Order: sequence, then C-alpha cells, then structure tokens
Amino acid sequence: MSQPVIALYPGTFDPITLGHEDIVRRASRMFDVVVIAVARAHHKKTMFDLEQRLDMTRQALADCPNVKVETFDGLVIEFAKTLQAKTMVRGIRSMTDFDYEFQLAGMNRKLAPAIDTVFLNTLDVHQCISSTLVREISQLGGDVAQFVSPSVHRFMQAHRKA
Repeated sequence: MSQPVIALYPGTFDPITLGHEDIVRRASRMFDVVVIAVARAHHKKTMFDLEQRLDMTRQALADCPNVKVETFDGLVIEFAKTLQAKTMVRGIRSMTDFDYEFQLAGMNRKLAPAIDTVFLNTLDVHQCISSTLVREISQLGGDVAQFVSPSVHRFMQAHRKA
C-alpha cells in the first residue's frame, strides 16, 4: 500500500479567513492529507495567541476529515520534512502575492528539492480578504461576518468584548 500524499499549508492564520478555508478545502480534494501548519509567529504581533488560532482553525475546518491542524516553530520547510510532506500549498490573491510566494518557493526548493510548491488562486470573491484587514476592521468595531466562518466570527466577537 502506498503512503498517503501529505500537503502542508502554512501560515499565521490570525484569524483564518474564508479565503484560507477555500484554499484548504480545494487542497483537501487534491491530497490525501492536508496539514494546516499554524506558525508560532515570534516575529509578528498577533491578535490571537497560538492556542486561540489553533482552536479557530480546527473549528472552521472540523467538517474536513483529511485536514489536520498543527503548530510549528522555525523553518516551515523543516517542519514539512518531519511530516514527510510532498507538497507545500500556497494561496495567491494577486501578482504581488505571487512574486513573494514564487521567491519563497524557489528558496524552499533549494532547501528541500523533493518538496514541491503548488499555488492555488483564491476565488475572486475572496481576493480582497486578508487576515490583516479582517483584524483591523474587527478592532475598529466593524462587522467581519462576511470574511470569516460563523465559528471564527463568534470567536472574534467574544475576543473583542473581552
């Protein structure tokens, strides 16, 4: 029996948006297992701590049986190697995203030639959505319900009231 093909989808997911979910759901139809790798993000000031981001991500994708949510620290390509992932999945919203992601893919290819990067274009309805903008809208009292799943929206509302 052959080994399952594991794909890794890394990010900060602060918070996970409908755009992220779309990428994961599409990747889950292409690969046996998709591991969402939530970065500890020492270099970023996150709105949500690591456990909160893990919880939100797990809740948002609870209906996807071949999707796992894990955390990593350090180089994502090293984490991919430990999981024996064959593919790194990256979402692309714009040419600016593509330029940056293409450079990362090239560097990851140098570090781990056996791991390929697959780019998935974000659906046009999600192209304007970014975690940064969702956080900012939420922090300024705006409604972000159209940008995140209902479970994430409830989590964000509770966090804003706290």
